[in-house]
Amino acid sequence: MTETVTETETVVPQVSQVERHGYLFGHPIAHSMSPLLHQTVYDGLGLNWSQFPLDSLDVDLFLRLREDPKFYGAAVTMPHKVTILQHLDGLTPEGASVGAVNTMFIREDPETGKRLFMGTNTDVVGIRESFYQNVANADATFHGRPALIIGGGGAARSAVYALRTWMKASKIYLVNRDRNEVKAVIDECTARGYGDSLVDVATVEQAEQLEGVGAIVACVPNFTPKTNEEKEARSVLECFLAKEHKGAILEMCYHPSPWTEIAEISKQQGWQVILGTEAMIYQGLEQDKFWTGKELHELPVENVHKAIAAKLNESRL
Repeated sequence: MTETVTETETVVPQVSQVERHGYLFGHPIAHSMSPLLHQTVYDGLGLNWSQFPLDSLDVDLFLRLREDPKFYGAAVTMPHKVTILQHLDGLTPEGASVGAVNTMFIREDPETGKRLFMGTNTDVVGIRESFYQNVANADATFHGRPALIIGGGGAARSAVYALRTWMKASKIYLVNRDRNEVKAVIDECTARGYGDSLVDVATVEQAEQLEGVGAIVACVPNFTPKTNEEKEARSVLECFLAKEHKGAILEMCYHPSPWTEIAEISKQQGWQVILGTEAMIYQGLEQDKFWTGKELHELPVENVHKAIAAKLNESRL
């Protein structure tokens, strides 16, 4: 594969060997399994397509590259998920509500035939499908119950949207070492119309008085708590894990290993642990639904799971 280097030293992949191409656009992206996931899908469908990594901060370069007639769309990751909004012709309800886009896809204006660059957020679908594809009885496990989110970043906001919009959470507890981050999540989600019944749970004493939860989404890196605030947040989580009702927890952290401290503690307490690779897989499959026009049951889901599991095993060796 020949490569050219722009004036900003961005390596631009040579895409001429495939019929259609997309990009993974962000920085840094060296550890991403997105190209592998999508190549597995295209190979399974018999498509001569590829997604190429575009490790770059240069938005103008990306905007030029997307004009290629063979470009089908892009996975957009940090730090471009918000910046890209101003360069789109339209948004899905998920893209508009979350206020961040991780997927660009193309539609055609029926009147002019002009290509329209559209945006959506499939992270929310990845969270939703991680639960519904892995939990045998959603009604008994998490429907109609409070849910819990650990963390305060973009993934936490996506989790609020998924739990509130689709997963029938009666309320959502937010657990975090930083009260200001929690307030920011509550304020932003409320402003976007899905911030009802968000509760900042700051202490173990508060947690002890609250109803047990059915679904937990952990959106923090894997680390051993060291500060008092970190220890208190972990203790609040452990308080909920110890309650009588045992549900399912999605541990979003999967690099370098999906088996984290929180996953281990949850398993010991009798919870069903869903690894973060599930969210990554189902958000990626949702992207391919937009790009290929196929439905989930038409995509090689089992092949994707096998490919990602093999890659994880390889990285542990």
